[in-house]
Amino acid sequence: MTQTIFPDDFLWGAATAAYQIEGSPLADGAGPSIWQRFSHDPRLMAAKGDTGDIACDHYNRMPADVALMKELGLQAYRFSVNWGRILPEGTGRVNEPGLDFYERLVDELLRHGIEPLLTLHHWDLPAALDDRGGWLNRDSAGWFADYAAIMYRRLDGRVKKWVTLNEPWVITDGGYLHGALAPGHRNMFEAPIASHNLMRAHGAAVQAYRSEGAHEIGLVVNIEPKYPASDGIEDVAAAARAHAYMNRQYLDPALKGSYPAELAEIFGEAWPQWPAEDMRSICQPVDFIGINYYTRNVVQADPNQWPLRASPVRQNATHTTTDWEVCPPALTDMLIWFRDTYGNIPVYITENGAAFYDPPTAGPAGIDDPLRCDYLRTHISAIGDAIRQGVDVRGYMAWSLLDNLEWSLGYSKRFGIVHVDYETQVRTPKRSARFYSSVIRSNGGNLG
Repeated sequence: MTQTIFPDDFLWGAATAAYQIEGSPLADGAGPSIWQRFSHDPRLMAAKGDTGDIACDHYNRMPADVALMKELGLQAYRFSVNWGRILPEGTGRVNEPGLDFYERLVDELLRHGIEPLLTLHHWDLPAALDDRGGWLNRDSAGWFADYAAIMYRRLDGRVKKWVTLNEPWVITDGGYLHGALAPGHRNMFEAPIASHNLMRAHGAAVQAYRSEGAHEIGLVVNIEPKYPASDGIEDVAAAARAHAYMNRQYLDPALKGSYPAELAEIFGEAWPQWPAEDMRSICQPVDFIGINYYTRNVVQADPNQWPLRASPVRQNATHTTTDWEVCPPALTDMLIWFRDTYGNIPVYITENGAAFYDPPTAGPAGIDDPLRCDYLRTHISAIGDAIRQGVDVRGYMAWSLLDNLEWSLGYSKRFGIVHVDYETQVRTPKRSARFYSSVIRSNGGNLG
């Protein structure tokens, strides 16, 4: 490519999440989160002994990390707020030192010419609210809206792009259905309730923003395109169920005001009938949708796989260390599907990246990560293909800025474009970071 097809105002950035990088989770009056509990419970945590107590120590190293973002040429930084830093009990008393930390972060970003993109909730529900039922409690929508309003009043204007929730599917599938993530439940009847209350919380937070804020707010979902393994009726139906469960379960109510019909089939007697008033409160106009894309699935019918009666078919392709297939064309397909299904709503790719093996310590020559460089190049090119076909994509946030705690997998998987030596906390930009810097400088014109 000799000319970029990315718009002149396309926003290039990187993303992180609070519990994964901050460390000091109980510092300065913060209350514990469900991830603080989960990571300290060896019965639950797959990577036993790995916690977010130190992580990347971003809580103490924030100014230097922002300076590194500037060095790399980032134009935007997507981060999340630890709700328990703001409200240690989840509601009620505001913890000013917690608010001050995020205010300092936003001011530091702006001082370096980096636009903040703030996510209100990236999985770390205050433990005090989990004790009151967490996302199973209908009051959770109000709790979330009240917390969101505190953040809007303090930071709107300096923050002009807000996200309500990050990946509600992961919260419910991992946290309430399969038990692999916090809070560690495994209950078919709980999952739909948690999902619905998360969506009610999203709607309530958007409504609160329309009263308090004056800029943009949206929802972030993870999308994993589902392709049938064959043209057979059963495989096609299995792919449709998987697609409804993972990709449409949150977009349909947020943008259309209804749930996919397949969910009643998937959950059976565990699927409630939701009040029409709830659906109206969920379906609030948003300014953008954030999409997190990592991989696709080829799906076959499998009656033994609960609850979807479907299972993935491994493809003969490159896979990451999380065993995710590398498939850039599926990103183009997904963006076109989104536009054709929901209209040409502005989209930001709010996460995209890959875990490949990197050594624990950087040598004199740094970190050479050609597979990650190729992943970024091909996926950013796939976004360009979607833009060329008329999809309104406005920005790209690489996941992740830093190697970090990969939730229940601990520190075993490295997604960062910047290497972190967890013993010394030394940051070393990988070759992929330098490549991404060149993409930013050329506005995607060097993808070739």
